[in-house]
Amino acid sequence: MGALGDVLVPPAVRVLTTERGGALTPPAAPRAVDPLGEPLARALDGDEDAFGEVWRLLHPPLLRYLKVRERDTAEDVAAETWLHVVRDLHRFTGGPTEFRAWVFTLGRHRAIDAGRARAARPSTPTAEVIDIGTAPSAEAAALERVDTEAAVRLVATLPPHQAEMVMLRVVAGLSVAEVAAIVDKKPGTVAVNVHRALKKLARTHEARTTRGVSR
Repeated sequence: MGALGDVLVPPAVRVLTTERGGALTPPAAPRAVDPLGEPLARALDGDEDAFGEVWRLLHPPLLRYLKVRERDTAEDVAAETWLHVVRDLHRFTGGPTEFRAWVFTLGRHRAIDAGRARAARPSTPTAEVIDIGTAPSAEAAALERVDTEAAVRLVATLPPHQAEMVMLRVVAGLSVAEVAAIVDKKPGTVAVNVHRALKKLARTHEARTTRGVSR
């Protein structure tokens, strides 16, 4: 079982992070070369094929994060986010860690704009379909059998602010400090919220499993 800071993370969470290497290790700890580094460097030099590699690495986790905030328009928000990335790529300076944080910050801003636009216009009630993405917890060996869709549904049980922090920390792979900067909270607040959220998800899944509930 892997560790995320001081929170144990079961294999189920890794299902949601395969797009960025499949390993859940604290961003601040020493680790293997970031797979985003080499294609990003080439993309910044104008290599279009390399930018395609960057997109393939970051788009899936970005989309899952956006589905927490704007599930009905996540695809559109993601597309708009990448348009901003392409437009401003020449201004970017930094490595893969900074680029990842930049992309998710852009995505968050676009999602906020989309939410405001939706609130400003009348809405037509539709069937509730939860399609979100992230998962589990501390003392949850049971979560080893949770597939991506089940983990996605679990995140929908969290308060929105906790769900966003979990997505940025676990799926995006950002550090506590980077998540704190994006959501404008203190690092300690982020760490506590993520820890509590992961434990809550584990308890929720265990209770559902005990009752034989899969959805």
